[in-house]
This record gives sequence, structure tokens and C-alpha cells, in this order.
Amino acid sequence: MKIRVGFGFDVHQLIANRELWLGGILLKHEKGLLGHSDADVLIHAICDALLGAANMRDIGYHFPDTASDFKDIDSKVLLKKTVEILVQKGYQIGNIDATICAERPKLKEHIPAMQEVLSNVMGIDVDDVSIKATTTEKLGFTGREEGISAYATVLIIRN
Repeated sequence: MKIRVGFGFDVHQLIANRELWLGGILLKHEKGLLGHSDADVLIHAICDALLGAANMRDIGYHFPDTASDFKDIDSKVLLKKTVEILVQKGYQIGNIDATICAERPKLKEHIPAMQEVLSNVMGIDVDDVSIKATTTEKLGFTGREEGISAYATVLIIRN
């Protein structure tokens, strides 16, 4: 058995007149994240971590923001395709540990729904998807509510 660890990071700017998608769910908020896709920073960080663990570059390599196929795409589709890429290389997901960094909206009550959605998309147990939320105590771009970032660490296994 071979195990590998990957780390992912993503950040997107918050702007008016956009939906806010985080962890595969739509949240009510006066701003949303700017991006070529739905800009779900949590899913993007997870995709980068999974691809990195398998030494398969990053999300931009596989799903470039210059391709019209991915314009406004649901990031859950990108996550599902990322898992398919891993499976083709002989890997399975062990677990995900992720953190979302945002001042608002408060995310605590939404985390169980995110875990459920993401575990279903990846075909893993909900207990293998850890999601935490934090703020930056009003410091930096996150504290000024200019953007949201996410970090993810993953474990993948090849038998």
C-alpha cells in the first residue's frame, strides 16, 4: 500500500451580484465569489490537494480558466472529474481535512451540509470529510471581507 499527502489552497475575491457557493452549497449572502467557474474556493482547494497528492499538477492545468467548457461550471463537477482522474491512476481517497477562512457569512451551521454534499460527490464516507471555518480577526483581505480563502490537506491511497 502506498499513501500520499497533498495540500491545496485557493482564494477568490468577493463581489456584489454573484452567488456564494462554498463546499458545494449555495449560501445566502450579499456577495459572491468572482471566478471563471462558480468560484467555490473550498472545492478548488480540495481538487488541488488531491491532484497534488497524486503528482498530477493542479486544477488550472486540468480545468483551465481559458476554456469555455468550464465557464460558470458547478465546481462539484470539477471535483467529481478530479476523483475520476485519481481513480484512473489507481488511487482512492483516505480523508480530507479543510479550512475555510471568511469573516462572513458565519459557516458553522452549514458545515454538516457541506460535508454531506462533498462526501457524496467524492463517493467517500461523510466522516472522512473534515471542514473547519475560521476568521482572520478582521485582518487582511479576508478581514476586510474582500475575499475568502480555503486550505485542504488530503490523504490518498494506492493498493
